[in-house]
Amino acid sequence: MRAVRTPGGLSFRLDGRALTVVALLVLAALAAGVLLIGTGDFPIPPADVLKTLAGHGDRGQEFIVRELRLPRVLVGLLVGACLGLGGALFQSISRNPLGSPDVLGLSQGATAGALVVIVLFSGDATAVTLGALVGGLVTGLAIHLLAWKQGVHGYRLVLVGIGVSAVVTAVDGYLITKADFVDAARAVVWMTGSLNGRDWEQVWPLLVLCAVLVPLVLAFAPGLRMTEMGDDVAYALGVRVERVRLLLMACAVLLTAAATAAAGPVAFVALTAPQLARRLTRSPGPNLVPSLCMGAALLVTADWAAQRAFGADQLPVGVVTGVLGGVYLLWLLVTERRAGRI
Repeated sequence: MRAVRTPGGLSFRLDGRALTVVALLVLAALAAGVLLIGTGDFPIPPADVLKTLAGHGDRGQEFIVRELRLPRVLVGLLVGACLGLGGALFQSISRNPLGSPDVLGLSQGATAGALVVIVLFSGDATAVTLGALVGGLVTGLAIHLLAWKQGVHGYRLVLVGIGVSAVVTAVDGYLITKADFVDAARAVVWMTGSLNGRDWEQVWPLLVLCAVLVPLVLAFAPGLRMTEMGDDVAYALGVRVERVRLLLMACAVLLTAAATAAAGPVAFVALTAPQLARRLTRSPGPNLVPSLCMGAALLVTADWAAQRAFGADQLPVGVVTGVLGGVYLLWLLVTERRAGRI
């Protein structure tokens, strides 16, 4: 790690290992994206994928790559990045490795919002997206209000989130039982979490959201890192702790709700990506950028594996991340128990 000073007198530190990890994760995400674009009923070699992306493919390849498969990959990258960054924010705010949107109930809240639109109003794809956003935001607000007691603190946030998750999951089950056969089937498919059928209509809103929220989150990252040393220390260093925490929680809720609205509740990426990024960088602090890159690489790689590992029986990406994330969660719980933290 070395210090860098700008001409204006500002200084910051560069962690060589973290930069290397970020660069490798970006390359891994892009490589998995190229492989994913080439995978399907009409396989395309990676070299031809790159040539087509550069504008030198034939007409058939141009249509398949640019119109059918590239939007799916971009949605996967953006959804994974949103979940990775949102998970890192929640885990840092709660100071708990279990403080992810999956555990806190935000993904379930977004699912409930989408189910209300599907089951009660038979809404189209745009209405389902808006319903998921509203459901995630309402659930995040409820968790914050219920967890507030002279501030929002670690285990209280996690425990309240687990309780809210249980309630919202019950609501989701009730909505499924009240739906007719067609709506129930549609809802179950959406709840699995999938990138199938995603197009440019999902890409642009996610891209705009990331362009706004990611710089905002990174601007407040120094204050978030100071809060990990304790609220008293952060106050002494001039950080407005509750203001920073509230703003970053709102950003995390928006990122999670938008990702869920675009691809459904893809399980465990928000839980695993920050932890894997932290272990690779071996760096203290929230590791926001490595978590973002790890989430993108994880989701695209999982989607490629879902298409390649089972032949013609392609799985939704949420099934793959759910299985892998469940195994990781069990390992994390055993590790935390042995360390005496739970």
